[in-house]
Amino acid sequence: MLEKFLDYLRFERNFSKHTILSYQNDLEQFTAFLKRTYETEKLEEATTSMVRSWMAEMMQEKLSARSVIRKASALRTFYHFLLKEGVITLDPMVKIASPKMPSRLPVFVTQKDIGILFKDIEFPKTFNGIRDRLIMEMFYATGIRLSELITMKESNVNSYNLTIKVFGKRAKERIIPIPGILKEYISAYRAERNKMRLKGEYFFVSEKGEQLYEKQVYLIVHNYLGMVTTLHKKSPHVLRHSFATHLLDNGADINSVKELLGHANLAATQVYTHNSLEKLKNVYRQAHPRG
Repeated sequence: MLEKFLDYLRFERNFSKHTILSYQNDLEQFTAFLKRTYETEKLEEATTSMVRSWMAEMMQEKLSARSVIRKASALRTFYHFLLKEGVITLDPMVKIASPKMPSRLPVFVTQKDIGILFKDIEFPKTFNGIRDRLIMEMFYATGIRLSELITMKESNVNSYNLTIKVFGKRAKERIIPIPGILKEYISAYRAERNKMRLKGEYFFVSEKGEQLYEKQVYLIVHNYLGMVTTLHKKSPHVLRHSFATHLLDNGADINSVKELLGHANLAATQVYTHNSLEKLKNVYRQAHPRG
């Protein structure tokens, strides 16, 4: 039944490879727990109390709330599937409440450091240097996710209309505008690609014309952010956070930012308003007579 469930996630729900693998691992861990604690490996026989016991064990082992929430989500999706398939008649997850996620503000690069990155840092005039500069510009200019960048097709980048098309979570499509300055970087990158006769469906490629992989792009971003910031985190997602925070700091409408980020609901976007609110509080304290 597990393989059928994974196929359902893959073909009907359009879950990412990373999410499918995570759900598979979570369900295998729960199966191991059932075997160890209740001497059964049948997931369809699990009860609410069994699930609670597993969650309690994870909390006792000091597993992060984020991890426990994700594992509970995997079980919810799985048992909803079993219910839909008629394999079970009672969903053991109905009365299960996930632990609350501790509030954590997004980490972002300051506008000053972003300015230094694109004005003062010299990118090599090689294929890799031209490509890496465009990668950094693209992340900050659009707020796209790492997975969206590496799966972007050549045909999805329209430098004439100054837009890109990306496919986010659940394969949801969205069109994002890009600033005019990116046009010259896109042209330079395409010219270098053509010079090296690198052809393929993906927009960002290696020197061999192959699709970039996540770790490769992560290291590119980590390297260049390390030149301008002392932040502990230096990832593509930090540039996504910077994109959203800077837009809101400069007066962008939160609903527009939500659409640009591809968030399913406004609550996911509202986390960025906390950073903007702190900035407003500082202005208030400095400027108001009774501040």
